[in-house]
Amino acid sequence: MAAEKNFLSSISHPSAQPSSTASGQPLHCVAPARVNLLGEHTDYTGGLVLPMAIPFETHATISPRTDNFYSFTSELFPDAITLTREDRSPARSLWADYPIGVLRQLQQLGIEPPAFDFHLSGNVPFAAGLSSSASVEVASAMAMLAFTGTSLSIEEIALLSQRAENEYVHSPCGIMDQFVITAAKAGHALLLNTRDLTYEHLPMNKGALADTQIVVCNSMVKHSVATGEYRVRRRELEEGQTILRTTFPGVRDLGDATLDQLNQCQHQMSHEAFIRCRHVVTENARVRSARESMFSGDPVSLGQLMLQAHVSYRDDFAASCEEVDFLVDTAITLPGCFGARLTGGGFGGCTVNLVERSHCNAFAAALKAAYQQQFKISAEIYLCDAVDGAWLRNASLLNRRATQERA
Repeated sequence: MAAEKNFLSSISHPSAQPSSTASGQPLHCVAPARVNLLGEHTDYTGGLVLPMAIPFETHATISPRTDNFYSFTSELFPDAITLTREDRSPARSLWADYPIGVLRQLQQLGIEPPAFDFHLSGNVPFAAGLSSSASVEVASAMAMLAFTGTSLSIEEIALLSQRAENEYVHSPCGIMDQFVITAAKAGHALLLNTRDLTYEHLPMNKGALADTQIVVCNSMVKHSVATGEYRVRRRELEEGQTILRTTFPGVRDLGDATLDQLNQCQHQMSHEAFIRCRHVVTENARVRSARESMFSGDPVSLGQLMLQAHVSYRDDFAASCEEVDFLVDTAITLPGCFGARLTGGGFGGCTVNLVERSHCNAFAAALKAAYQQQFKISAEIYLCDAVDGAWLRNASLLNRRATQERA
């Protein structure tokens, strides 16, 4: 994975372009959404994840002001926020907390942007498990860095964006979303080791896998138990992880643990802690197996791993729901579907489906019709190919802008 890390880190990022702000013209940056193929609830226990960036976008536009204020507006939300440059107030439980959180992190690094107008737009579905919040954070970071003529690495941008959500918004997310939204590469998923941030781009365009497409189905439900249950699951994982570390001093976290080690500790932990940890340990193993499937261009084995992941998410992690289970169970009966699973935090949201490209439209129509008949809910379905992350997309965009302004 180190070779892939060096590939993107070696690109000269053109965020320091004096002409972008000296002209007084707006500077525009974009970040995609993401969907996770495998590796759910592994990213805060030192494990492996396998997400990809998808073609929904957050657009951040930033323009210079002549006074001493920062303003934040959005096409998506009615609330507008204006702050003095000296303001260090806490979060307001508004959409603007996400870009303001990024600004706070930059300020903590000693990066003080000049006064600006910040405007947000985009089409990433909210509360669907496609990481609209991380998309906002990364787009905001790219825009503010470009505006100040400052360059940070992929890892620094992702971590800064994560800290904005953890420390300012007070949402205890892992690193997966911000990292893939920053570092993704078109035609590939991204295998990320969340402990050391080494990564590798795995081909979605090899062998028979090239003839497939990812179909995301938004169940349009998000059960109210989610927030409280996430905290419970995390405590249960931490309980099991602590026991594993005590029993096996070489185990740093669940990312190191084997199923045999976990089984040896079963009698020392609660049943709930054991099965939550079993989900994470087996999920890491599924991500490793998926790497082999993808380099082999084998959608059959990859689809089976996705289905196994859903069973584990449903039974061991207990984070699925009736609507999502119906979508998965129905999907795997439809022609062209190799595998399906719940993706995202759980208790609703989206399923991710690996489908033969020639069957995608019929698959989407049949799944939508079955769900409508069963639950009287109109699902939203998105056909997705893997796209570039914000690093590559904005490097190209800013290079073009600089060339045009020099002409």
